Amino acid sequence: MAMHFEMTVYILRCADGSYYVGSTKQEVEARIWEHNNLPLDSYTARRRPVELVFTESYERITDAISRERQIKGWSRRKKEALIALAYETLPELSRRSHLIS
Repeated sequence: MAMHFEMTVYILRCADGSYYVGSTKQEVEARIWEHNNLPLDSYTARRRPVELVFTESYERITDAISRERQIKGWSRRKKEALIALAYETLPELSRRSHLIS
């Protein structure tokens, strides 16, 4: 019997309006609780409260880590399009970012 592991990639909106991208093997609700409550010296601890605005689940840890890194590299506008599930706009936002650079 194969063991089933699931990783969740998530985006949080912080109190200051910034976004945080992370991934977890635990229940995403528990991870968000940690972001809001544990006394960690971290990006989110200084920007509480945080709110979960997006999740994607992956069976393979390597896929989740790759996706997390990809999203972290995106512009704010592209992250917001993903949060809005406006997948059709993602390629255009990618092209525009290359033209600006």
